[in-house]
Amino acid sequence: MKGAYSFMESALLLIILLRIFSGSIDISAALLMYKFNDLEKAFYINTMLALVGPCVLIITTGIALFGLAEKISITRMVCLFAGITLILISLRSE
Repeated sequence: MKGAYSFMESALLLIILLRIFSGSIDISAALLMYKFNDLEKAFYINTMLALVGPCVLIITTGIALFGLAEKISITRMVCLFAGITLILISLRSE
């Protein structure tokens, strides 16, 4: 039991670090937009950010589910990944 607990602590730390990294990218992008003071460049930077968000979402959710694998049923895991997939599809649809 202690091994599973220490893994969950590692998973939690990894999720926290990924979210801090993601937030740092967002803040850096905002500072670049301010520095360039150009709508076209801001639009380009914002478009690049659209790639980071879903990737971090998928990675952090995967880490959390792997850490909680013993506590969550397979049906619930499938539903969570289906929900993430629908979010990603909705972002790409017009």
